[in-house]
Amino acid sequence: MAARPRAGVRRSPRGRRGRYAALALAAVTVGAVVVVARNSACASALPQQSGGALAADTRFYLDPYSAVGYWDAHNTANPLEPAIASRIGDIPSGIWFTQYDPDRIATQIRQITAQAAAENTVPVLVLYDIPDTNCSTSSGAPSVAAYESWVSDFASGLGDHSVIVIVEPDALSLESCLSAQQAAARNGAIAYAGSAVRKADPNARVYFDAGNSSWNSASVQAQRLAAADVTTSANGIFSNVSNFLPTANEVAYDEQVLADLGSNSSLHIVIDTSRNGNGAGNTWCDPAGRALGLTPTANTGNALVDAYLWVKDPGQSDGCAASAGAFDPQLAYALIANGPGGAPTLAATTTATKSTA
Repeated sequence: MAARPRAGVRRSPRGRRGRYAALALAAVTVGAVVVVARNSACASALPQQSGGALAADTRFYLDPYSAVGYWDAHNTANPLEPAIASRIGDIPSGIWFTQYDPDRIATQIRQITAQAAAENTVPVLVLYDIPDTNCSTSSGAPSVAAYESWVSDFASGLGDHSVIVIVEPDALSLESCLSAQQAAARNGAIAYAGSAVRKADPNARVYFDAGNSSWNSASVQAQRLAAADVTTSANGIFSNVSNFLPTANEVAYDEQVLADLGSNSSLHIVIDTSRNGNGAGNTWCDPAGRALGLTPTANTGNALVDAYLWVKDPGQSDGCAASAGAFDPQLAYALIANGPGGAPTLAATTTATKSTA
């Protein structure tokens, strides 16, 4: 099989979110400040209409327990901290749920959705615990039945709040590592997840895995999405999660996936733009020279594209620059420095403390 840049076999983000239990115990005073995501020059130049299913002025929820927020709160004297706090820490990104925790998941979701509703913001929630995650038999929920029960608990906490749910990055793109029986079980679990969320919360928008434009062909990905019942269990597809491919490439690819799916024209698109400001590097794993991409916005100017989102946390290692899932301030600062406006060159970048929070 030819080498490919991919979102797969990436970060094992379990270290990223001990979520509300672990980080709350750490008594981090990050504050649940709502920040309206600042649009880049490219975003502000777009027509002042969404085109997609979300209002153009949609604000996304800023997680007060994010890994970058934890690092900021504990590294205020670090010379990298001001830039990281303002350019990454103040920008909403996806909240990943990566642990099989049926005793806590519903309560966690209720806390998030209630706070987001009070702030009139939309949280981006990422399910990432399907059995054999990233083709590893030691990862994910203990069984498909357990996973579906966990997803039901997740859905029960949503209420009727507006929310975006990203269902299992890589799960469909990586199905070639599974047997036919395993793939069928996975397809059923993904379909179940989408249906459970949409049934529990009529205001939820659910998106299934389309991989990225340098991975599977659009026709292959469409076949896998169809097998997971995307047309009736989801509102659309997502791509480029944890990757670096240019937004224009992803839009064109995703539009072709939808075309290959055929009859259901109601499916829409969201794209991860967190680290794609300079396009792809020479590896999928922490490539050098990358930059922050377009900040989260629903003002896409494209009738099929609901939003550009930061699904992957910028500065969180893929597993090469630091351990998978660790927040690496040097990676974060490089993403800032390599993009428009840059950042000051500081000697401290060679010795900045890393965090595994």
